[in-house]
Amino acid sequence: MSATAVPIETPWAAATAGARYTSPARTESAWVRRALIAFTLGTFGLFLLLPLACVFYEALRQGPGVYFAALVDPEALAAVRLTLLTVAVVVPLNVVFGLAAAWCIAKFEFPGKYLLSTLIDLPFSISPVVSGLVYVLVFGAQGWLGPWLAAHDAKIIFATPGIVLATLFVTFPFVARELIPLMQSQGREEEEAAVVLGANGWQTFRYVTLPNIRWGLLYGVILCNARAMGEFGAVSVVSGHIRGQTDTLPLHVEILYNEYQSAAAFAVASLLAMLALLTLAAKLWVERRGDLGGRANPLETSS
Repeated sequence: MSATAVPIETPWAAATAGARYTSPARTESAWVRRALIAFTLGTFGLFLLLPLACVFYEALRQGPGVYFAALVDPEALAAVRLTLLTVAVVVPLNVVFGLAAAWCIAKFEFPGKYLLSTLIDLPFSISPVVSGLVYVLVFGAQGWLGPWLAAHDAKIIFATPGIVLATLFVTFPFVARELIPLMQSQGREEEEAAVVLGANGWQTFRYVTLPNIRWGLLYGVILCNARAMGEFGAVSVVSGHIRGQTDTLPLHVEILYNEYQSAAAFAVASLLAMLALLTLAAKLWVERRGDLGGRANPLETSS
């Protein structure tokens, strides 16, 4: 007596057999789907679109003359320059650190690997204000290194180096956290094959690893850049709020608003809003290109 195999019903098997498979999402009634969509759109409009529209409305409410006068104010221009300088220093350093950390964690086994992976997430679990305070305790006039820095006429806190260090701390996980899971999912087979064929470490990274992670790297750079431009908490602690010298754009907006210069505050805030919109557009573009880049090109495959 022979045993009869009982086929296991799966959605794929039902579809291949000609049966009609209904997705669980399609079992919901129409009014439930409409209610969820309406709730999502309403929340999006109330908490995102409405504040964004208010920023531009308040910025232009007193006319273009007041708007552009606030943007070309010397203190506003100094804040723009400091913000761009901070981004220009922080983002490349984060790219180097993110690439090195992702390469080590994803491609090698070494003692302390999981500790390093955990420490990368440290800025996510610490308040930016606390991280700024730590820098003050270390590099401030009464801090651990304060007397030594004063003796060598070096100033970190209440100066540009402190702002760069604080911003670097709160932003350094972004590039690494984008690249580590991406490299881990790709494995080490291609790199090992390149080494077997005679490629050195730099050639392996340039021609094998980097093309595979380019979209993830660009995505991490965009997120890092957005956080560096908008960082407030840590920078507020270490900057000293010296007008025209240590105020970044977010700090300059706070100063103007506290002085009841609402039109100027919203005008400068509109710059950050426009940068946020550009960042969002770049993020969307990278996501779409990254999806295309992850698929095999039939022309390259056939060749």
